[in-house]
Amino acid sequence: MGETAVVEATLVASRALLGVVARSVADALTHVTLPQFRVLVIVSGTGPIRIGKLAARMNAVQSTFSRTVQRMVLMGWLHRAPSSDSRREIVVTVTAKGQALVDQVTAARRAELARILSALSEEEQAALTRAFDTFANAAGEPPLQDLLTLGL
Repeated sequence: MGETAVVEATLVASRALLGVVARSVADALTHVTLPQFRVLVIVSGTGPIRIGKLAARMNAVQSTFSRTVQRMVLMGWLHRAPSSDSRREIVVTVTAKGQALVDQVTAARRAELARILSALSEEEQAALTRAFDTFANAAGEPPLQDLLTLGL
């Protein structure tokens, strides 16, 4: 198989995976925007985080981003409180409601992947596992922080 065929097959597979990701987040986007969902994923993954650090992860200006956080607090997705280290700093945590939304998206994604993979034979699943492991190693699997920034 030539390099072009491998690249094309990888592009097709990546589009299929992006479709799974998009479908898994679709219901959540009736409640929050995509940037707000990204915030929930980051805070869910990191635990309590200072607003300034969260804004940096989102590549946002802190003063503008503080308003986004405040809206999410009012909507019940996040909780904010003074930092135990410095009362001048504000720390954000995800609420049970926010965590439930992240968990719902993760469960939907996992269920769709399981459904798709169940159509494959055990041999095909084993081959796919090896191929994905090989690809992830060659690509240098992104750090969790990068994935959290993307809302994955």
